[in-house]
Formats: sequence, C-alpha cells, structure tokens
Amino acid sequence: MPAHVGLNLIFLVPGQTGGMEVAARELVPELVAAAPEIRFTAFVNREAAAAGGPWSEAMPSITVPVRATSRVQWVRGEQQLLPRLARRAGIDLLHSLGSTAPARGPFVRVTTIHDLHYRLVPEAHFGLRALGMRVLVPLAARRSRRLIAVSRHTRDDLVRLLHVAPEKVDVVPWGVGARTHVAPLPEVELRRRHDLGERPFVLSVSAKRPHKNLVRLLDALATIPAERRPVLVLPGYATPHEEELRRRAHELGIEGDVRFPSWVDESELEALYAAARCFVFPSLHEGFGLPVLEAMARGVPVACSDRSSLPEVAGEAALLFDPQDTGQIAAAVSTMLTDRALAGRLAQAGRARAGTFSWRRAAELTVETYRKALDSSR
Repeated sequence: MPAHVGLNLIFLVPGQTGGMEVAARELVPELVAAAPEIRFTAFVNREAAAAGGPWSEAMPSITVPVRATSRVQWVRGEQQLLPRLARRAGIDLLHSLGSTAPARGPFVRVTTIHDLHYRLVPEAHFGLRALGMRVLVPLAARRSRRLIAVSRHTRDDLVRLLHVAPEKVDVVPWGVGARTHVAPLPEVELRRRHDLGERPFVLSVSAKRPHKNLVRLLDALATIPAERRPVLVLPGYATPHEEELRRRAHELGIEGDVRFPSWVDESELEALYAAARCFVFPSLHEGFGLPVLEAMARGVPVACSDRSSLPEVAGEAALLFDPQDTGQIAAAVSTMLTDRALAGRLAQAGRARAGTFSWRRAAELTVETYRKALDSSR
C-alpha cells in the first residue's frame, strides 16, 4: 500500500493536550516502524513546531501558520489552511488524530474520535472549545471515509449518538502511556515537598474537570474517620473547576488532607506512583481511560469507576465502584488501604493487564484502517 499519509496534529499544544498528546507522541514513531512503505508527513501548529517532538524526528513536518491555543485559529487552520497545504504536499490520505477533521479536501479522510464528551458530559469542555466540538466532531464523522474509536464503548457511542454505521468504525485501543526512565524523586524529598509526613496517601492523576468526579472523591474522603483518613494527592493542570474543588475541601473540613499540585515533572510523578498506596479514578466518563493503565503499568493497585470504557480497559485488574455512590468510593479507598493482600493481587494483575496494551499494536491496527479506507476509494 504505497501511499502518502498526512497526520493532522494541529490540535496538539505541547504540555496542554493531555491524553491525546500522549497518544500522538507514542503512536507517531510506531506508525513509521509499522509501515515503512508509507510516506508520512505531519501537519503541526506553530507551538508544536517550536517545541519539537516525534513528529519532527520521525517524518517531515509542515507548519500550519496558526497557534492552536487560540480556538479560532485552530479551527481556521484545520478547516481552511490544512486542505490547501495537504493538497500541495500530494497527500493521499489525511489521518486526523484529535476528533475533528477538515470538511473538504481532495484526499481520503480517517479520523480518530476519542470520546463524545461534548454530548455526554458537556461540562468537560469550556467556552469556544465546547461549541467547536458540538459542530466539528459530527462533521468529521460524516465526512471521513473511516473512523477510529479508542474503545468499544466510544464506538458504541458513535453508532448510538451520531448514527454512524458500525462497519465504518474500527476500534484501536491505545497503548500504555509514555514511560519515563527518569529516576523518581527520593520519597523523603517527595514527602517534604508536599507536607505528607508519614501518612499514607492515595493518588488520582487527572485534569481538574467536572466529569472527573473529584468532588465526590472529596466527599468520600471526608466520610473516612480522621484517624484512618489518607492524604489525597491530585496532580493535574489547573482549570476553572479547581477553585470549586478547593472550596469543597474547605467546606468538608479536609483541606489539610488534600494536596493540589499542578502538573509535576517526571521524577516527581514517578515518585508519587512509587509511594502511593493506591490509585483512585472516579471519572464519570472516559473515551479510553489511559491514567488507569499508566498506574497499573507501574504496579500501583487501582480502584476505579465502573462507567463508560473503564471496565473495558481495567478488566479484572481493578476494584470497581459506582462513581455516583460516595459510600462505594469511600469503601473502595478504605479496602485498598486495609486489605494488603487484595492490593498486592491487584498490583500484580494490573501489571499483567497493562502489558496487553501496546502502541505497536495500535499502529498496526491504524495502518489496517488506512488500507481499508484507500481500498474503498478505488
């Protein structure tokens, strides 16, 4: 299948795009390795061009002259400038990796849709981004030759909510997130830095957005008696929702039991994983649930929500709970702290489960989608 494939990465703002950025960084070099017969070109915004990344190391890249931190520029770059640049580059197939895609252009279109949060948990997005997703995701679904969903759950959402034909959607699960080889910060320094003392702590790594359900996690923490209550550490970039979380912790009288670090560097994050007694992920909706796999890969026992794609990703390797039931969340946290045998079994099962997800397999399945799309265009 000799072809020229363009990768639409205009959405990607280094350090600000979360799981989709991890996916792009991990998938791009694996695509090149999985399909040496394909010529790849990456289309990136100014921020990504300046920062560099696998897209500049593994393949030629073309800068679309917009800054994607501006949602207006991002949409203009994708809908107006990208089709012209892709046509000039001789692209046969354009793969858009960020749930939206250009509506026009003389090339076959494949789009990866990560989730339908804009429909299912509209509070997950703010302002212009929310408006844009409501228009652009259905448009991409209609105009693309094939769609890639990152889980069976997301595929089912596409069929149910956007009325996409099931045979048009390929499920391509993500691999485990980027693993660092940076040595973890010494635990003594970690505990000093976050005023943890000798107390056990639980970890929940996620963006501070309402659908992550961190308010109920705080409510659950408050029901655990003070003498047995762990510290809750919530790293993740700040959003307008963080102030609500801080106010809730104050109202509950547990502000001394919660830490709100922003994004931490690799050595500090690895230290948090290494020292945490468990990882708790109470999200109401996930297209895939990469944080669960990242914790499992590091041998941290996981308790997580039983909603959306999370049971599909976690399998039997996590303690599941109803994320709308504060009592169940509190019971799961308490069980992970007190039942060391169960925690040990889940840690072992989690490592095995994470090992079944790989970016090389994701790349191979993605190339199969390219073949289907190009074959159906002939």
